[in-house]
Amino acid sequence: MNLANALTGLRILIIPFLVIVLLSSFKGREMVAFILFIAAWMTDWLDGLWARKKKQISTLGQLLDPTADKLLIVSVLICLTATGQVKAWMAVIIIGRELAVAGFRAIAADQGVTIPASLLGKAKMILESVTLSLLLLGRHYLADFYIAAQIGLWLVVAFSLISAAEYYIKYIPGLASARPK
Repeated sequence: MNLANALTGLRILIIPFLVIVLLSSFKGREMVAFILFIAAWMTDWLDGLWARKKKQISTLGQLLDPTADKLLIVSVLICLTATGQVKAWMAVIIIGRELAVAGFRAIAADQGVTIPASLLGKAKMILESVTLSLLLLGRHYLADFYIAAQIGLWLVVAFSLISAAEYYIKYIPGLASARPK
């Protein structure tokens, strides 16, 4: 266990508290949820930075980090769907993309092919994180600026579809000719 993996573990530990806050109805819950989400998001940024800087990239970290990312995003999307801030079909597309790309990467890895994150995939993750942050603050804190969260959500859906298509178009030809290990 190293600091990068500990930060990833902290991100995973934040998720249940974030879910409880999101599904509660106390005054100021939006700000508490926003702060928890930002704290989790910062651990994602810090764990990668630390692992690269200290050359502490580990197999455990390579497994836990994307899992923690997906757990965080999926948990928040499900809660925001439950509270009516995100339409269910949008959450299904975004979550479905995450599952499809993760499955595709697993198949590729089984065939000895590593699929790195694409620029579009990284842009999607940043846009998704910013959009979810804005959605967590909600209309109460954002007022007229809440439209940015709604536009961001549409952009996340578009980026999800486009980046998934990019992975498939770029890597299916190579996988079709690769032999399983």
